[in-house]
Amino acid sequence: MKVLIKQAQVISSSSPFNGQTKDILIDDGRIVKIADAITEKAGQVIEEKGLCVSVGWMDVFADFADPGSEYKETIASGAKAAAAGGFTDVMLIPNTQPVTDSKPQVDYIVHKAKDTAVSIHPIAAITKQTEGKELAEMYDMQQTGAIAFSDGIHPVQNSGLLLKALQYVKTVGGTVIQLPDDTSIGANGLMNEGLISTQMGLPGKPAMAEELMVARDIKLTRYAASKLHFTGVSSPKSMEYIRRAKEGGINVSCSITPYQVFFCDEDLQEYDTNLKLNPPLRNKTDMLAMRKALLDGNIDCIASHHLPQHWDAKTCEFEYAKPGMISLETVFAVVTSLGLPAGLFVEMQAVNTRKIFGLPIPEIKEGENACLTLFNPTASFTYDPAGIKSKSKNSPFTGKELKGKVTGIIHKGQTALN
Repeated sequence: MKVLIKQAQVISSSSPFNGQTKDILIDDGRIVKIADAITEKAGQVIEEKGLCVSVGWMDVFADFADPGSEYKETIASGAKAAAAGGFTDVMLIPNTQPVTDSKPQVDYIVHKAKDTAVSIHPIAAITKQTEGKELAEMYDMQQTGAIAFSDGIHPVQNSGLLLKALQYVKTVGGTVIQLPDDTSIGANGLMNEGLISTQMGLPGKPAMAEELMVARDIKLTRYAASKLHFTGVSSPKSMEYIRRAKEGGINVSCSITPYQVFFCDEDLQEYDTNLKLNPPLRNKTDMLAMRKALLDGNIDCIASHHLPQHWDAKTCEFEYAKPGMISLETVFAVVTSLGLPAGLFVEMQAVNTRKIFGLPIPEIKEGENACLTLFNPTASFTYDPAGIKSKSKNSPFTGKELKGKVTGIIHKGQTALN
């Protein structure tokens, strides 16, 4: 079926049409014509005021809970949530049941996702069962379709083991992803350690737990001459370490979550379990510093950290609630509401993400397969729980008015519109 996008502003730094408003005709998943005005008939016409189009966005850290916890999310429902958020590509963490630590598990994800409108990229476990004791068969998983290696929400604590992993991925051209957290510090912490945690009577987890891990892992990456991506960075001191590492020629990159620059620990005073997260929300000073780093373009990309949880895991005392929130559907709107320009967001999510993990960057030109995200950066909306595509609803953004609305995606020969 032919799809005609009418009068959309192209936002793509690598495109000769960047900044121009064009009609784009797609036939059988391929861009066949780009012009000022296309009169050819199409089975589907997409036209709205303020419409923009870019290369499809990519998320680098999400959990679809499949296999093992399909009551929270499935690959199918997660893909719909991703498409609703404007993502054509999503990288899935290995913390499933069973863990994605073997060739058959990678194969399961690849095959189950082949018919979705979103390209799903498995992140393979570094260690067996993500227990941090013994390296998994990384080469076999990479050959089957794993795009990177990480123990996901269970960061590798053993320095020697992580060093071996960093050395090993060099042979397959891979990247290690680490959620920096020294779990021996503030092991029982429920939120950021500080004045607010004291006032609320909750055990805290200091930012030092993250900063120590960042400093250690940078040294290990330098020694191994390997490649490491930090995700969920929440401390300005961590950012300083990463900046210095980059200046020193160490191959490190970083991503932050959208909620770390939207909320701070003061927002926890109502004990909203949807804001129980790891890493925890930092104090307001740290949050504003990280927001400035984002708006200044010092962050490589944004990671959704989409972690669906069942109603029972959030509707309980704060102490017993499980950490995480769904976020794929709100990433763009959250950071756009904070003032992030659409062009910078596209550069981060469409270009930087693929560069970091070695994927080809799609192009908006005639003859290319359509890998497109459609969005309106100026449109405002209220995030309605009734419209959530994810199977879980654990989001603190429900009921909030946000700016920056996604229209949908065109990818893999499919059109998924909101």
